[in-house]
Amino acid sequence: MGDAPKDEIDTLRAQLAHHGWLYYHLDSPEITDFEYDRLLKRLIELEQAHPEFYDPKSPSQSIGGSGQEMFSPVEHEIPMMSLDNVFNFDELQGYFDRVAKSFSEPELKALKWVFELKIDGLAISAIYRHGHLVTAATRGNGRVGEDVTANILAIEAIPRTLVAKDLGTPPDLLEVRGEVYMTKEAFARLNGAQLEAGQPMFANPRNCAAGSLRQKDPRVTAKRDLSFWAYQLVRISSDRTFTSHLESLRYLEQFGFPVNPNIMLLSDSSAIFDEISALDAKRHELGYEIDGAVVKIDDLHLRDRLGSTARAPRWAIAYKLAPEERETRLVNIEVSIGKSGKATPFAILEPVSVGGSTVSRATLHNEDQVKLKGVRVGDIVIVRKAGDVIPEVVRYVPELRTPDNHEWHFPQFCPLCGSPLNRREGESDTFCENLYCEGRLVQRLAHFCSRSALDIEGLGESRIARFVEKKLISEPQDLFRLEYSQLIGFEGFGKRSVTSLLAAIETAKQRQLSRLLVGLAIRHVGEGAAAALAKRFRSLPELMTASKEALEDIEGVGEKIALSVLEFFENPKSSKICTELIELGVAIYERGDKISPDEVVKTLMDRVIVITGTLANFSREAAQDAVVSRGGKTSSSVSRNTYTLVAGDAPGVSKITKAQELGVPIIDEGQFAELLQYGEFS
Repeated sequence: MGDAPKDEIDTLRAQLAHHGWLYYHLDSPEITDFEYDRLLKRLIELEQAHPEFYDPKSPSQSIGGSGQEMFSPVEHEIPMMSLDNVFNFDELQGYFDRVAKSFSEPELKALKWVFELKIDGLAISAIYRHGHLVTAATRGNGRVGEDVTANILAIEAIPRTLVAKDLGTPPDLLEVRGEVYMTKEAFARLNGAQLEAGQPMFANPRNCAAGSLRQKDPRVTAKRDLSFWAYQLVRISSDRTFTSHLESLRYLEQFGFPVNPNIMLLSDSSAIFDEISALDAKRHELGYEIDGAVVKIDDLHLRDRLGSTARAPRWAIAYKLAPEERETRLVNIEVSIGKSGKATPFAILEPVSVGGSTVSRATLHNEDQVKLKGVRVGDIVIVRKAGDVIPEVVRYVPELRTPDNHEWHFPQFCPLCGSPLNRREGESDTFCENLYCEGRLVQRLAHFCSRSALDIEGLGESRIARFVEKKLISEPQDLFRLEYSQLIGFEGFGKRSVTSLLAAIETAKQRQLSRLLVGLAIRHVGEGAAAALAKRFRSLPELMTASKEALEDIEGVGEKIALSVLEFFENPKSSKICTELIELGVAIYERGDKISPDEVVKTLMDRVIVITGTLANFSREAAQDAVVSRGGKTSSSVSRNTYTLVAGDAPGVSKITKAQELGVPIIDEGQFAELLQYGEFS
């Protein structure tokens, strides 16, 4: 029989390593911060109860995620720690009681606490020398972060130079830490632009802010309208000394650093409890997302006496607010059809206010998730806004279920076009196989015009929907037949806008063949596979007549993609679209020389590559073949000899953990493509 505490500790460590990787490296968490912190709290409790299982590499001993390879590493001279968390008043009172043991009675009576909102963003450290911003870095693992200086300089809220009339010459050295975040208004504006452009919408402000800060091009960061709150003066080289945290924040304000106006000085725990009690309602009135409050001792000398643990200071604590949950009735379960034909079930709910907004529908992801949650039409269900943004059905309330609540079954036919729905073996998603289902039409056309495809500026989903409604277009080639006389006078169009749109459409004809292949939304063909197909065949007519064997010979394609491409071009409607696009001269060539399958540069000689998870543009066999054909070797396990670990969707937790332990670089599919081509990755 196994050791139950040790088994649970190992399981929690693996789970936390997996979710930490998704959060810190991919900005794509699967669980909420609240749920992550609950797992971490349980791990810490078990490790304290069983010190014989201590491991310095445990997630409880680390602060965050090691920096991504995209940016240069920056070592923090003073570690950039996380905060310990509490989740209820009893735990918060326990923290106050522990602190009280370190001070005398007079000190306790004079003790002041600074109450701050816990902003849901990305922590950064900014270093100024002689009044100029010279280095900015993310937290990373607390010791080493990512150099994001160029992108921080693109954020207007953060001063580039320090100027304060009353303070004279800035200090030679000043280090400030704070939170980069995105306001709700900026987030809504950005998602509106994404929707208009036919681009994917962002999940929530925190992930959007983190992703925006990690852009290779600072111009992209500048357009994202990020904001900043300073929350700590870390270092200063001057004769100026501070006795309190609040005093140091006021000093930063004089140099132009934005400091949150909701910070307050409180004298006792009861006042802190009152403020937290009011926070749940107040959070919806704010123009930015918060996930709790931070309570800090104000006296800097008392802070020094308390010190810190390996991962967090003892003089501060974070109170985490639970995600809002509400009960409502599940009225029905319906299915939507996306541009790829994917059939996604979603819950129709009796409208309920959750997280400051009214929720009337929530995704159920796929058939398996509906079965796993066990929900039925008519059930009273718990709805949560995970991450304070995305509504989800958490579970049903068993005691409120009635015999009339009937089980829901996934439909056999598309609700829009009536074609059979198909769930292929080994896949969790179900698809409408009719390429021209009306449910797919607007989204397919919007995707065709999107930035990653033909990039036709001015043709977003809402405008395309109006064109379709007025029967101006119904297939991609119709876009290239639009005329001035059809558009002038159309809702929202004047002479200038019509001329601009027609010019953008004409320009789109000159795009690369690879962009056209992306726009055609061939199943399983993403940007990587599209580029590989275009480089091999060079022209659309040549690709349309390619054999299965010729397609499978291409690196990064494989049998699944080859079959999908053949199926697409054998479809009479697809063939008609492509033939007419050829006649119209639309993006039918790939610039550059044709590449022979045998002309592969040996970029990976004797390097060992391990692949985990699912890659969008490579089957496992194709990815391994791509490595071997370039002189490399593949392995099923991570060791000290491993050059890098390629992590796709749903990577193996054990491989990720082992790579982190050994310091093996972990790269995504985009970096893998760079590695294949150049022998290195950014």
